[in-house]
Amino acid sequence: MTMDKMAEDDLTDQAVSRLGATPDPRLREVMCALVRHLHSFAKQVRLTDREWLAGIRFLTAAGHITDDTRQEFILLSDTLGLSSLVDLINHSDVESLATEPTILGPFYVPGSPDRDFGASMVEYDDGGRPALLKGTVRDENGQPIPGARLDVWQNAATGFYAVQQPGLQPPTNLRGVYRTDEHGRYEIRTVRPVPYPIPADGPVGRLLADTGRHPWRAAHIHARVSAPGFEPLTTHVFDRDSQYLDSDSVFGVKESLIRDFVPGEDGVLHCESDFVLCRTGQSAASV
Repeated sequence: MTMDKMAEDDLTDQAVSRLGATPDPRLREVMCALVRHLHSFAKQVRLTDREWLAGIRFLTAAGHITDDTRQEFILLSDTLGLSSLVDLINHSDVESLATEPTILGPFYVPGSPDRDFGASMVEYDDGGRPALLKGTVRDENGQPIPGARLDVWQNAATGFYAVQQPGLQPPTNLRGVYRTDEHGRYEIRTVRPVPYPIPADGPVGRLLADTGRHPWRAAHIHARVSAPGFEPLTTHVFDRDSQYLDSDSVFGVKESLIRDFVPGEDGVLHCESDFVLCRTGQSAASV
């Protein structure tokens, strides 16, 4: 009995066919598409043995450096634009008046402390310039949303998030959960955000260097905004005067999210940023 030599496309078809018995239809759809696209990529670039092994070693290194406070695979997803693409696929509705979302990022930590209206979330003197972030949370019709929840976090003026410097910054520094008042308003005392590099001492950092890219993120404050009856929003407030707005390493900047930090008579920088939420079920791209 003789067998024909296997062709590239035949191998792809076999690999896909073996997934045909996958009980979950969505998993079957995703895995079949993944195999086809992965094989197509390898065939398109004519992947060599050496390059394949380099890819395996890269992923292994990413796994080794990942721990409870560092997620190298999220960094990889972010720097390839995949995180932002998934965000657009699932949360972007061009006809919506709601605030545009952007990526969560790798430094979000749940369980931030509840803070009073107008309270400071600065627990560590980092030399940052004092700032007041304020605004209104409202719906697409312009109606304020009392009691909306704002989970906010940012980096210190040193460029690091609290989670990156255990033992130096208090773990809840520049993190806090705020609520809007009866008029839908919120106020948060903080410091002006600064640009910072994503962790570049691992495989993702080396990949950025090898491809001629920088690791810097434009200055921003993170916010997760939610209220009963509304789609939750994950977004940023970007500083208009920041560097890297046009080359943010994780493709997170959107023009509609850029704000001014304006000196006030009190010597504090003031930034106004309203958040607009979409009612549950009204967004074509709702979760």
